[in-house]
Amino acid sequence: MSRKGSELLKGDREVLLDLDYVAEEHSADGYGSLQNGSFIPARCFAAADVDEVADDDPMYSRCNTRSNQPVAQLGNYFRDGRTKIDFVLVWEIRSRRKKRGKAKSQGNAGEGGAAPAEENNRSERRKAQLAQWRQKFVHNLESAGLLMEKEETANEKKTIHFLKLSAPWDVLLYYAEELCLRAPLQAQPNLDLNTSARVLKRLCIPNVMMESVPNRPLDYYTCAFRKSKMNRFLGCNDQQSYFTNAQRHRVVYEILARTVYGKRKRAEVGVDRLVNEGVYTAAFPLHEGPFQLPKYEICPDELNQRQILYHYWARWWKWYKYQPLDHIREYFGEKIALYFAWLGFYTAWLLPAAVVGTLVFVSGVMSMGSNAPAKDICISEASYLMCPLCNTCKAWNMSDTCTMAKLGYLFDHPGTVLFSVFMSFWAVTFLEYWKRKMATLSHHWDCMDFHEEEERPRPEFAATAPTMQPNPVTGVKEPYFPEKTRLSRMFTGSMIIIMMLCVVMIFLVTVVMCRGIISMMLFHTGSPVLRTEAGTIANISSSIVNLGLILLMGRVYTALAEQLTKWEMHRTQTQYDNAFIFKVFIFQFVNFYSSPFYVAFFKGRFVGYPSNYGTLFGMRNEDCGPGGCLIELAEQLFIIMVGKQVINNIQEFIIPKVKAWHQKRTLAKVLGDNASREPRRWEEDYKLVECEGLFEEYLEMVLQFGFITIFVAAFPLAPLFALLNNWVEIRLDAHKFACEYRRPVAERAQNIGVWFNILEALSHLSVIANAFLIAFTSDFLPRLLYQYKFDNDLNGYVNFTLAYAPRNYTENPMCRYKAFRDNNGDYSLFYWELVGVRLGFIIAFEHVVFFVLRAIDWIVPDVPESLELKIKRERYLAKQALAENQEALLVSRGRGVAHAATPGTSSPVNVAGGGQERITDG
Repeated sequence: MSRKGSELLKGDREVLLDLDYVAEEHSADGYGSLQNGSFIPARCFAAADVDEVADDDPMYSRCNTRSNQPVAQLGNYFRDGRTKIDFVLVWEIRSRRKKRGKAKSQGNAGEGGAAPAEENNRSERRKAQLAQWRQKFVHNLESAGLLMEKEETANEKKTIHFLKLSAPWDVLLYYAEELCLRAPLQAQPNLDLNTSARVLKRLCIPNVMMESVPNRPLDYYTCAFRKSKMNRFLGCNDQQSYFTNAQRHRVVYEILARTVYGKRKRAEVGVDRLVNEGVYTAAFPLHEGPFQLPKYEICPDELNQRQILYHYWARWWKWYKYQPLDHIREYFGEKIALYFAWLGFYTAWLLPAAVVGTLVFVSGVMSMGSNAPAKDICISEASYLMCPLCNTCKAWNMSDTCTMAKLGYLFDHPGTVLFSVFMSFWAVTFLEYWKRKMATLSHHWDCMDFHEEEERPRPEFAATAPTMQPNPVTGVKEPYFPEKTRLSRMFTGSMIIIMMLCVVMIFLVTVVMCRGIISMMLFHTGSPVLRTEAGTIANISSSIVNLGLILLMGRVYTALAEQLTKWEMHRTQTQYDNAFIFKVFIFQFVNFYSSPFYVAFFKGRFVGYPSNYGTLFGMRNEDCGPGGCLIELAEQLFIIMVGKQVINNIQEFIIPKVKAWHQKRTLAKVLGDNASREPRRWEEDYKLVECEGLFEEYLEMVLQFGFITIFVAAFPLAPLFALLNNWVEIRLDAHKFACEYRRPVAERAQNIGVWFNILEALSHLSVIANAFLIAFTSDFLPRLLYQYKFDNDLNGYVNFTLAYAPRNYTENPMCRYKAFRDNNGDYSLFYWELVGVRLGFIIAFEHVVFFVLRAIDWIVPDVPESLELKIKRERYLAKQALAENQEALLVSRGRGVAHAATPGTSSPVNVAGGGQERITDG
């Protein structure tokens, strides 16, 4: 590059980094803007906004007459057919005629219109300010070297402006080095990223999941890009295709994020803040083209990237095929690709868990008839007269609950205990192998050494921070918020979170009381069927009410958490995201899991005994039903987990379509008579819905992970329902990103971030929760101890578990209730022996499982051995590529050539890292 070009790039960097910089007038040596091949003055962009240009302005008229002239459709290119469109900025302006009409009507209103006139003046000043920001921003983008071309779509009420941006070759080279993009050194065979494919291939079994996807991106050994070593990189001579479209988008977005539009003291910088301020209505890169396949026959290799993703990934009948992760990464970037890689990996691992869980459930169904305690209950008739369930209820026979006793065995038999142990190992093993998969993908996608650079302040933070202080890393002054004030706000926010959690507890108590009231109402109906199934009906109906409250509170709290996190004034987007994720997850954890935790660990623990019942607000505390608490827990998990999944999938299917319909309807009104012409790519993408990120997707899956691990002992079918949901979820998300969302800016990422830490915490919590569930909620240990001490066939077990009412209970003397107590209401010796066994089981279960998990962690390395070899090979190639010719060094040393080389010769010098560099004169 010439000296002048180097000075230009140096000046560009100062424009982007120095907030006090005021761009100079554009010179002939700089990069201009293109409008049909000519330069657009910056005044054109502001003139239409502030209505300071006459209707006969020649430049503005030319910008406005595009729709009257036939122009060839050249896809994602400027009108010259050669310059790629890398980004589009959109803003909407209401037409002048309407404004003038409003001003005239307000002028005729006399004194009564003074207030509206003042409001209108404020609105005009605001619009003028936005136009001024837009003008300065565009001027600085020109100074940064971006090429521009403007399009308009208008009717009598509104004009929609589209500013197309493109980064020329020299700008791409500069920022490729600035952003440490990776450059290809040597091609290598594509990795087979699917373990199941390798296993089936070794077993010579046909793999129906495998599908050949056209135009798979090549895999390369890579190193950090260096402009001075350009000739060492593959494809360096092809300027059109050397940088992928995703890389071009990333470079342009970096420029947009750094560019100043206002005053330094207010940190008025970056396109994100401009969108928040309303200067622009949207800023997005373009999709590669339509996602629909052409009506005529076409070779698969001729499809664009979006059509390939739609045809081979987003369609419903591809549910059993491997995801084209390399294509997803090339189109959407590593961050989104890692989400789909994790979701696919998690779904694949759910398959063995679902199979084992289904087998456990089927084994319970098959052995249900051989359950001795259930048989004893069914044939007991009037042998076991049970004490009344409420103060106004009557005594009842235990044989009435025969059906529930049989069904309870489905969720409380030895198989469920073994399955909970299996799922504890499954959860941690899944995370260990995901770490290996994540390491492989991050290396394959050149993100293993990626670390986020020093992040810029968030736009909202920059807009509201009270002071400016130098950044300790960059030395540049930037918005600052005192740490003590932030901590005090975080403390206040924590108090609000605790208050909201208390609200959740209040709702839980309400649901519990509602369940008790429904049970009493059904019991007093006199119907034998309703009286027998009163507990089940009350549990199901209250669970449905609880699900509605959970979803409602989730919406309310997510909005509250967003406002609290903004109020806490976190400096960077990463800090903001982590604080927001933590708040929402803590609340949703309590919101979704409080009711199952209550049924699993507290229900039936504080009932008391006849003549000494425990009460809550005057109502007797709940006891577990005749089938035990596990069947009630299974009912709650089914309603909450499956109900939430169904509702979320319906929302994900309908809401984007409604938003897109509204956006298309709005744009169709502006297009008017031109709606019949062939739509242009920027207009089509503007109709789409803005990408909402991955927060909701991750949150949904993490909550599901908690359901299938923490309470799996009570609901062995949970992994099966999760598997079915995830098959649908992958295609729903794929269709949203490929067809319904605007294309997001490709972001780099090394892993799934803080979500992995949450998954690890849930997996360890699941071990403890399942240990307590088996020990205190299940009948597994009482049966086991009874078999050891009394009868191996459990004969008489039901009678042994029922105590007689104390003698002072005169309402229903000699009635029975479920407890290990003597005739005085005191705990029996068997109860204390059982407590010892339960505590011993918890300690043994936890230690054994965690020991095995640590062994798995030690045995299974986080980075596969084959990957370590590839990393060493890549580093060797990178060192060879960035170093100079070693043979020249040896020859020059052998000949004793002096360091001061003559023109046309070279001499070696030492450089950092042990490499050699050749300096050539002339």
